[in-house]
Amino acid sequence: MTSLAKIPVTVITGFLGSGKTTLIRHLMANPGGRRLAVLVNEFGTMGVDGAILKGCSDANCPESAILELANGCICCTVADDFIPAIETLMALPQPPEHILIETSGLALPKPLLKAFDWPAIRSRITVDGVIALADAEAVAAGRFAPDVAAVEAQRTADEGLDHETPLSEVFEDQIACADIVLLTKADLAGPDGVAAARKAIEAEMPRPVPILECVDGGIDARVILGLEAAAESDLEARPSHHDGADDHEHDDFASIVVDLPEITEVYALEEAIQKLAREHRILRVKGHVAVAGKPMRLLVQAVGARVRVQYDRPWEEGARQGQLVVIAETGDLDPGAVRHALWI
Repeated sequence: MTSLAKIPVTVITGFLGSGKTTLIRHLMANPGGRRLAVLVNEFGTMGVDGAILKGCSDANCPESAILELANGCICCTVADDFIPAIETLMALPQPPEHILIETSGLALPKPLLKAFDWPAIRSRITVDGVIALADAEAVAAGRFAPDVAAVEAQRTADEGLDHETPLSEVFEDQIACADIVLLTKADLAGPDGVAAARKAIEAEMPRPVPILECVDGGIDARVILGLEAAAESDLEARPSHHDGADDHEHDDFASIVVDLPEITEVYALEEAIQKLAREHRILRVKGHVAVAGKPMRLLVQAVGARVRVQYDRPWEEGARQGQLVVIAETGDLDPGAVRHALWI
């Protein structure tokens, strides 16, 4: 089988809350004539993104072509999870013409690229490209893009210090692996914020790649699909902090699922999440909540103290139970404090 016959795969990576699911929803609705399949990998035991995408399924990407792998990293469980999932998608009655993989927000993309060299799939699929999403507002604020010059100055002063955090390493590895970087939430960052974010990202790039602005996932599929990068054969151009390591760990991060009773005031929940993020350094909160008198589920998406809520679809019969996934660095996650803060 020649490379032209391989099914192209686009890996969509990016930090927590950068807009990966929003981008995939847009591509599902505007696939550019392609029949799509989607593989979603989440950090935590409760899947949220997969359920959102299945609610958007249509003839271009039916629900049977959307698979979810929760509570694990697909690049760490290749034989058990990733390979079977890819084979399931390729065995559909109508095989996909393009596969989208949404990685966990904490994933390192390069180990996943290495998985495409496995004998079971390497002659059948190829990595068309890696798309890294970066929240322009967050990057402009310096939350996930360290000041390289300042860090190097501190290293010079004290060579025994290590000032890089796990978050910065994840961010840098995602940027270094990308064929295209999408600056999301450009409308929230404004022109000055976008310029600052662009400068910070360019400082992390090992090679020049396009940096494009994106709002609400709205980008033409022709721009990011069909790159023909064959990224699995181009690993040397994609350096990682973890090059040479046998594997990588996700012990730096932890998640819990919080069961919530029906609430009466949405604003009170928003304020509780904002306070939780400020006082306990919470990275991400997402899930669904039941609101008294409302037949629809309230979808909650929070990145740090920035909270967005919307009603997405009716509750299924007998399933009216609010649950939120809360993610933080391991040392910051206090389950008791989180549950107390959210039990409003």
